[in-house]
Amino acid sequence: MASRGTVKASGNFNANEDAAALYKAMKGLGTDEDAILQLLTSRSNAQRQQIKASYKTLHGKDLVDDLKGELGGKFETLIVGLMTPPIAYDVKSLRDAIKGAGTDEKVLVEILASRTAQQVKDIVDAYRQEYDDNLEEDIAGDTSGHFKRLLVILLQASRQQGVQQGTIESDAETLFKAGEQKYGTDEQEFVTILGNRSAEHLRKVFDAYMKLSGYEMEESIQRETSGSLRDLLLAVVKCAKGVPTYFAETLYYAMKGAGTDDQTLIRVMVTRSEVDMLDVRTEFRRMFACSLHSMIMGDTGGDYRKALLLLCGGDDA
Repeated sequence: MASRGTVKASGNFNANEDAAALYKAMKGLGTDEDAILQLLTSRSNAQRQQIKASYKTLHGKDLVDDLKGELGGKFETLIVGLMTPPIAYDVKSLRDAIKGAGTDEKVLVEILASRTAQQVKDIVDAYRQEYDDNLEEDIAGDTSGHFKRLLVILLQASRQQGVQQGTIESDAETLFKAGEQKYGTDEQEFVTILGNRSAEHLRKVFDAYMKLSGYEMEESIQRETSGSLRDLLLAVVKCAKGVPTYFAETLYYAMKGAGTDDQTLIRVMVTRSEVDMLDVRTEFRRMFACSLHSMIMGDTGGDYRKALLLLCGGDDA
């Protein structure tokens, strides 16, 4: 699978030279932020880990600690995110979402709806290693009802494989009877089907559902459910239809209107930059009246903006 990311491994890579360049950018009075952001956005995450190791060998100091000491604000958060290995980044994001004051449901929804089965398994293992805690227990202790049930199902990372031809129609009918056709809603049916079927299978179910009910799956979920459960069901449906589309929409709503949800903006730009940012950009341009590049341009500033635009990797005017 060729990467659809905007950030690629650097061809003539030398970890020691990069470590020396970063040291120089932070040494003495003042910091050369531009040198730091240009270098780190043009290296893959794996290369950044090698730079981190070289930096410690050469200077006897931790690169991330030094970066934190020199940078500040959103720019610092973004750079530290880029320096974190992908699974560790998701693990930390989930931990902060659960252990902070109140629960940040948005983070739980985004990560657990969009990651592959293997990534979820790796996240669960890494979480146990890092915190000596059980992620499922921690999430279950912090959430409730059908929202909790669907999160627990997604944490099992055991969706059926492929398309079950025989159950496409019956799944569509079950969802129709559980929602639009019923007074009240049988959320459990939505949770079970959307949590356990493969993306390919669900796409066929959504088509059958449309023929049967005259509604898009998302329309019915909007009407029939509410709160965090609604957000999670919608995310699961959107990711089944196409993960880049889901992230294009997530980015748009992080920046639209007054104020910017910088946490979400940073998280998505960091986590998709090496995965599918090219597709996210294409979908963004298709769905909205502007490009991702122009929206970041208008919504952010300074070194933070410069680094985000390099992760975006181009304009689709």
